[in-house]
Amino acid sequence: MISRAAVSVLTPALRLLDAETAHRLALAALRHGLVRAAPYRDDTALQVRALGALFPNPIGLAAGFDKNAVAVLPLMRLGFGYIEAGTVTPRPQPGNPRPRLFRLPAAQAVINRLGFNNEGVEAFRARLPALAARQCPFGVNVGINKDGADPERDYPALVAALTPFADYITINVSSPNTPGLRDLQSEARLSAILSAVKAMVPVRPPILVKIAPDLSDAGLETVVETAVIHSAAGLIIGNTTIARPGDLSGANAKQAGGLSGAPLFARSTEMLARAHRLAAGRLTLIGCGGIRTGGDVLTKIRSGASLVQLYTAFAYSGPALIPRLKQELLQALQAEGFANVSEAWGTAA
Repeated sequence: MISRAAVSVLTPALRLLDAETAHRLALAALRHGLVRAAPYRDDTALQVRALGALFPNPIGLAAGFDKNAVAVLPLMRLGFGYIEAGTVTPRPQPGNPRPRLFRLPAAQAVINRLGFNNEGVEAFRARLPALAARQCPFGVNVGINKDGADPERDYPALVAALTPFADYITINVSSPNTPGLRDLQSEARLSAILSAVKAMVPVRPPILVKIAPDLSDAGLETVVETAVIHSAAGLIIGNTTIARPGDLSGANAKQAGGLSGAPLFARSTEMLARAHRLAAGRLTLIGCGGIRTGGDVLTKIRSGASLVQLYTAFAYSGPALIPRLKQELLQALQAEGFANVSEAWGTAA
């Protein structure tokens, strides 16, 4: 088994490979038990009760890292508070042509145009019974195929197939890499999807909707009210962005696709705080976008997030990031005078 120190040495070496190959090797190492588990239990000050579950800490892994649920238990053992796997679609699909994943190291960012590459729901679902003894909550992110999709048919069918295994299910209507997907954030289309889910699966885990950070203020208000009306439990704010900051530099800065990482932090946090004010406690919000430090985690929580997610920082820093973030979060809470995460929720929104 590889020690945490060894992983810290190997992580920079993986960056010498192209991004997608490095990601595949990292998943293989986790799947085969080559990465040591986190050595300690979380401080109770980090616990969060949300979505009908107890989270040992608020820091989750966003969908996209483990698309096919092949390494969920090893990822949980790294110290995450929860894992979200997917995005999974009804049928397998290869995604967009490679190369389709690009690092921007100077910006601590990534651009991807993967296109929901995954093995399909049947292969995904077959791996889930092994998660019955999991140590923290497990979420599933669902999407539609690029071709032959019927959202009002496909999302409910996915929710029905995965309901027995998930603590929550996220409806992804915000990836920029599936043509037309973001149109599903409109009031009419989102209402139809959520109504169809409710009709087909009356007993289900909490349903979240993952939205784009590029939504207008009016669009965000519409999504919040639509989610509340149709009994969604919450929102994930947000997915990758198609916007490009003026100071974004590097050989890959002009690649097409969704941008994630540090450049997304300010916009996604501003949107999170607005959603918190609009929702007024009616929805559980998960803050995602640009988190790199424990202070960033606290900023998201103070802006209205009950939980947070990350991906890009984990891809750059490896497993050593998670214990560092939790220690920094504890220190940030103490410095701000909060006894625990729950006390800090929404205090700066």
